[in-house]
Amino acid sequence: MCGKKWARLLGGGLLVGYGLTGRLDAQIDYRNLDDDRPVRTEDAYPVERYAFEFILPYHFESETDGARLHVSVPELTYGLLPNTQVGVKAPIAHAREAGVGETGLSGIRLFALYNLNTEAALLPGLSLRGDLSLPAGSMGGDATRFTVKAIATRSWGSIRAHVNGAWSFGSDGAPAIAEGADRWSASFALDRAFIRRSLLLIGEVAASEEVAGAPTEVNAALGVRWQWTPSLVLDAGVQRRLRSDVGPNIGLTGGLSHAFAFSGLMPGAD
Repeated sequence: MCGKKWARLLGGGLLVGYGLTGRLDAQIDYRNLDDDRPVRTEDAYPVERYAFEFILPYHFESETDGARLHVSVPELTYGLLPNTQVGVKAPIAHAREAGVGETGLSGIRLFALYNLNTEAALLPGLSLRGDLSLPAGSMGGDATRFTVKAIATRSWGSIRAHVNGAWSFGSDGAPAIAEGADRWSASFALDRAFIRRSLLLIGEVAASEEVAGAPTEVNAALGVRWQWTPSLVLDAGVQRRLRSDVGPNIGLTGGLSHAFAFSGLMPGAD
């Protein structure tokens, strides 16, 4: 589908880039699934060319042993080329365990996504994504990894299905405390749009392995995305482990995204 490509540009880029003040009818950015917004699974469509998206999420995890993790991951994405987006993440984490807390930068992640095709009669929407995770900051670990992810999206009216699969290459050093590149991960999600309410409900099951030989983590998550204004989307989610020995006892996510553009970066702009 081309909904995601139009959504972010129409949902905010034209408002900022060209100074329009009227209400836009194409308020559909809430249908765009970004990774961890509010579930791990993302859909196969990038931002529109020349559009920016700024994301400011918050995530909390609680473990049965009393450990706590608070994470904010500022993210900036740009539609560099047709069907192509690039971006950067800078996770900031606060971890507390046994009464001792630490706060710091948890690595830097550079990424790019290319949409191979939109949905057709026989094919789902397909994309490839690459992430470079760098060990920066006091909580960034010491592992440098490159992750390749395949993404598929299929629609049936107001319902969509998404499948993500990723594999990381690189050192087996200590991963970042937050937003670390797992050795492998896979997820499946279903979402349902309530168009008149500008609301999207998402359900997900995801599995991952942090480093080679580590226990496989399996989690279930539920989330919601709501179009607050034409250029702002709010999201919230809850996560729970499905295995008793690994994964968060409870995880909570909330955040906002803002889509915008600069007229000077658009073709034909004065």
